[in-house]
Order: sequence, then C-alpha cells, then structure tokens
Amino acid sequence: MSRIGTISRVTGETDIKITINLDGEGKSSISTGIPFMDHMLTLFAKHGFFDLDICAKGDLEVDYHHTMEDLGLAMGEAFAQAVGDKAGIRRYGNFLLPMDETLVLVALDISGRSGLYYDVTPPAPYVKDIDARLFHEFFQGFCMKCGLNLHFKMLASAETHHLFEAMFKGLAKALDQATQYDSRVKGVLSTKGVL
Repeated sequence: MSRIGTISRVTGETDIKITINLDGEGKSSISTGIPFMDHMLTLFAKHGFFDLDICAKGDLEVDYHHTMEDLGLAMGEAFAQAVGDKAGIRRYGNFLLPMDETLVLVALDISGRSGLYYDVTPPAPYVKDIDARLFHEFFQGFCMKCGLNLHFKMLASAETHHLFEAMFKGLAKALDQATQYDSRVKGVLSTKGVL
C-alpha cells in the first residue's frame, strides 16, 4: 500500500503543488521561490526519508508571508492524505537534534487534534531576508491541516540558520518515527478506537 499525498492549492496569492511519499528514499525536487526554504524542505525530505516534490509560486514581490503560510497548509494536507486512516502507525515521535551549538527538542502526536507549541526564540530576527516569525506561520499551517500536535523546544542556539535547520531535521526524524508501522498496533493506537 503506497502512502502518497498529492495536493494542489491555488489562491489569489499562491499556486502550490505538492506530492509526498512517506515510504520514500529522501529524494526531493523543491522550488518555492525562497532559496532558504528550498534548503529547509530538501533536508526535511532527506532526514525523514520522504520523497517530496514541491512547486510553489507566490506573490513574493509583496513579501514571503503568503507563500510560507500556504506552503505549511498544503504540506499538512498532503501529509494527512499520505498518512490516511493512521491504522498500524506508532502515532508518537520525538527527537533531540543537535546542530553545532544548537539543540532542539521536537515531540509530536499524529492525533487529529492540531496544536503548535512553539518555545523558540530565534537569536536573530531574520535569516537572510526571511522574517524568522514566518516559520511559526509555516508550522502552524502544517499542524492545522495535518491534525498534528507539535512541540518545539529550543534548548540552545546562537545562530538562526542552525536553529531552523535543527527544527526541520528534528521534525523530519520525529515524523518518520511516528509514521512507521508497528505490527503490535491493531487498528489505531488509541483506547477510543479512532484518531
């Protein structure tokens, strides 16, 4: 059974096409118009072993906000589609990721109840020309459409690039863990019987 999600999101501000394969090899083709985001999503695919294709066009002449937010929404929707009914998966994942001087804890639950708990204070307000606050918008959109309860806790950082790299890598590792099948799980991992 293939676990692939494909989403096309078209608005007056963005045009985004995403395909994700949860059981991939970490291959990616990413084009968002925002080079730093291309870098983050490429390493997200690599470290989660997700095959990920993204083609996004947004009103970057206005600013990056619409593109960053809509990327999160579209990725969350594609991820939820790929996970499907969640039968047999581990559901929970966590990862403590070091990136040089940076240390980030990522913990998540693919519960169907979305929530972003973002204990992160970037060392600088920008990465090149991207407002660091826009990453919150991206992750919030991802959680909302994916039905994901996601916690980020920054334990140490002195470099904003390293911080976001650790967050994306840690998220990839935790999602890879949570979406793995466990033969002991019958149906979904919940006493309620549904997620």
